[in-house]
Amino acid sequence: MSLRLNCDLGESFGSWKMGLDEAVMPHIDQANIACGFHAGDPLVLQNTLTLAKANNVTIGAHPGYPDLVGFGRRSIKASAAELKAMVHYQIAAIDGMAHTQGLTLTYVKPHGAMYNDMMADAAVRATIMQAVSEYHRPLVLMLQSTPQAEQHQQEADSIGLELWFEIFADRCYDDDGKLLARTKPGAVHNKEKMLAQVKQLKEQGTVTTVSGEILTLRADTLCVHGDNMDGVNAIQEIRGLISQ
Repeated sequence: MSLRLNCDLGESFGSWKMGLDEAVMPHIDQANIACGFHAGDPLVLQNTLTLAKANNVTIGAHPGYPDLVGFGRRSIKASAAELKAMVHYQIAAIDGMAHTQGLTLTYVKPHGAMYNDMMADAAVRATIMQAVSEYHRPLVLMLQSTPQAEQHQQEADSIGLELWFEIFADRCYDDDGKLLARTKPGAVHNKEKMLAQVKQLKEQGTVTTVSGEILTLRADTLCVHGDNMDGVNAIQEIRGLISQ
């Protein structure tokens, strides 16, 4: 299995700091950069783009619900038109700032509750897929790889949208192929479990769920969260594992 390594970055805001972007950026292939709704601000966005450029890292928009206090981890009920506008607004913000630095935005990965809602609700997923496909130039949508990957591929193919399927190094999987809720024990792996999961994914294309079931997952890219210190500390070892 050939994998690229991605990380959610640019999630500081004003004097509030999140993640260790400078430590992570040299080791990843793709940076999912916050666009200001759940985290990030104009200066943080600008500086994160500069850091990505210096490390030759592919950049993606990381849009979320307008929820700074909840870090975008709370669902917001929105009409399809509102949701599409939220996504377009955030993509346009990072796309414009990237272009100013001579960079090209390549893909979109929704954040937090928006990502979870996209995976759980077909109507939300259809709206986000439409939003990305209707942008004025082609962009790829990154979404979680689950046992329903072929169905999601068919949904995207019907509107001419390219997908990248994502798996997670530092999160425990539930038996249905979704991520175990962060409110449940063991939802976020420690370093030892993380490296074991990456090794299994790389060598066998599978993950072991919370109850011990084995799931086969299609994957293009592997996520390590920048707010998980064990993940940040293990990133060089993860880079080595997936590069073998």
